[in-house]
Amino acid sequence: MAGGIGIGLGLVFVLLLVVGTFSAAANLVGGGRALGLAKGAVPAQYQSLVQKWGTLCPAVSPALLAAQLYQESGWNPQARSPADARGIAQFIPGTWAAHGIDGDGDGDRDIWDPADAIPSAASYDCTLATYVRKVPGDPVANMLASYNAGAYAVIKYGGVPPYRETQNYVKVITTLAKSFAAPVGRVAPSRQAAGAIYFAQQKLGTPYLWGGNGTPEQQGRFDCSGLTQAAYRTVGIELPRVANDQYNAGPHPSREELLPGDLVFFSDDLTNSREIRHVGLYVGGGYMINAPYTGAVIRFDKIDTPDYFGATRVTRDGAAALPRRAAAAVARAGDAP
Repeated sequence: MAGGIGIGLGLVFVLLLVVGTFSAAANLVGGGRALGLAKGAVPAQYQSLVQKWGTLCPAVSPALLAAQLYQESGWNPQARSPADARGIAQFIPGTWAAHGIDGDGDGDRDIWDPADAIPSAASYDCTLATYVRKVPGDPVANMLASYNAGAYAVIKYGGVPPYRETQNYVKVITTLAKSFAAPVGRVAPSRQAAGAIYFAQQKLGTPYLWGGNGTPEQQGRFDCSGLTQAAYRTVGIELPRVANDQYNAGPHPSREELLPGDLVFFSDDLTNSREIRHVGLYVGGGYMINAPYTGAVIRFDKIDTPDYFGATRVTRDGAAALPRRAAAAVARAGDAP
């Protein structure tokens, strides 16, 4: 126990030093356009489809196509909305009849088959892009606005129309795309990390509770994603409740680029972010603060384990762009009991 306390105090000291370098580190961040997909961000069974069809036309990229599919269905090929939007790409039957394609060349166009629906989503994006190709402004934004509001509205207003829903959709998808893209250069440091870590440090020693949100009725106990959600809430950032959705709250620094405040994730399937089952808050020196499992307490643990999946540097816009899944998802994904 004494050794653990010593490690904890040492990490706090290292944390203060590292947080103090954030402003200097910001000047070293490289620019450039992100190429490819972040490791595991797209489930393995769909990655080749997204990579292939995400380059169908200049207005689409693999990361942008991934962001649309994630926003629409959360990668669920059986998703069905109250408006009867169907499948992984959430096509309305009428739109599918006009724009669905036989992506896998098997002789049919199946709205429920990702091998048809993902190519159809890319093809539809590219079709919309051609409708608004002469409209001034960013062609990607105009394409996304056409997807939400229709090409006529984009042509009428000479760009993204002044509809709050449409403007929000464009921002959400372009922001989410950053969490699916493999970064080029260094990821910008977080401005909120120190506050999130401070909160988590105050909870060290608190018993774990599966589904715990830290409420008085729960005696202030948390599970892993409940702790990270509460930590970032104290600095004005609202994360989703489930760990595998928290993964998409920002870009993904490499192991060598981790900074205090990054979320670190763990999974038994290192090819699929939807299978993430645990999250912690990185504090430096190869350690995280986390709520590990039933019977344990919130504590420091090493992150370098065989099930280490990757990391996310939380951004305010990234968190705000994430879809809010049903609360029932907490009971089936994202936390170890």
